[in-house]
Amino acid sequence: MTLVTARDYAWIRSSRMFGDAMASGYGLALVRGIAPADVLLLMEAEPKGTGKGLDALVEEHLEHRDGTDYWDDSFIAGAFAVPGADGDWTLVFDFDGGVGTSRFLPALSLNGRAVSHSTNGGKPMDLFDWYENGELRTGFEGPTTRYGSTPDELVPLMREIGFDLAEDEDEDGTGPGTDTKAAVLALTEHLTGVRFTEELLKGAEYHFGHVPETPAAE
Repeated sequence: MTLVTARDYAWIRSSRMFGDAMASGYGLALVRGIAPADVLLLMEAEPKGTGKGLDALVEEHLEHRDGTDYWDDSFIAGAFAVPGADGDWTLVFDFDGGVGTSRFLPALSLNGRAVSHSTNGGKPMDLFDWYENGELRTGFEGPTTRYGSTPDELVPLMREIGFDLAEDEDEDGTGPGTDTKAAVLALTEHLTGVRFTEELLKGAEYHFGHVPETPAAE
């Protein structure tokens, strides 16, 4: 099997769809072995029906935002089933920058696996998280500053994929010629078996859910 590398995801830099998602902030999570409706249930989301394609998710997102104020951190998540390694996965996509989804990753990965990456928009903060059986195994913003119970387990694979792990990297966590976001997508594919494409998001049948605000205690 040919190793997927950052080069396989170079298309994200010429994709208007992904560029818009990066600019506004997005969150993407892949959850193994749990159906879309059940993933939204674990995220405490109120079901909002279904819709075909990314445009339908954008419309739901904009309609929700029109009815909320700046301080409201609730959001619309779209979830759909996709085949991957070791069975079916659910892909969850939102325009919340991944901040809201991240708090559910321990529950979503119980007895399984969840992998997520996100960008918060503006001056970006890019996050990657790999959870296994409710435990954060490896997470990072910059690839040289990793955390979790096994922060270095993926290092050999990360080097093969195309991450620059030299300590003298630029301030944004990348070295010369490195596309860290493309490398993150390749790493996600390795851990899930799911090939992320523009067509995948655009053609999916989404289950929509309104995810409530983070409880004050959190």
